[in-house]
Amino acid sequence: MANVLFVCLHNAGRSQMSQALFEQAAAGRHAARSAGTQPAEQVHPVVVEAMRELGTDLSDRTPQLLTDELARWADVVVTMGCGDACPYIPGKRYIDWDLADPAGRPIDEVRAIRDDIATRVAGLAAELDALT
Repeated sequence: MANVLFVCLHNAGRSQMSQALFEQAAAGRHAARSAGTQPAEQVHPVVVEAMRELGTDLSDRTPQLLTDELARWADVVVTMGCGDACPYIPGKRYIDWDLADPAGRPIDEVRAIRDDIATRVAGLAAELDALT
């Protein structure tokens, strides 16, 4: 089992969708968490709406701060837009996904970001399955 940490700036959009979609794709074979370097107060409402369309409710999730402890927990750290604010811990595998921030975007653009993430997490889960 691999532990995957999804990190973005506010932990209110991309990383929250990534965690939820990865949990579905991995179906318990791998674990996921998410965090942000500057967490927001809540998950973006448009992200909650886009994920609800897939039957996933993110409305009860609270963005959390990226800590060294969380980074150490992870085998794989997927960053998306946090730049130099993401800690580097030797021995971890880092992947950077260039994804648009869904904040303030219309629902059709958020759906496209969500669908891009779904494709990426499915590939990551399959890759991790092959390694374990």
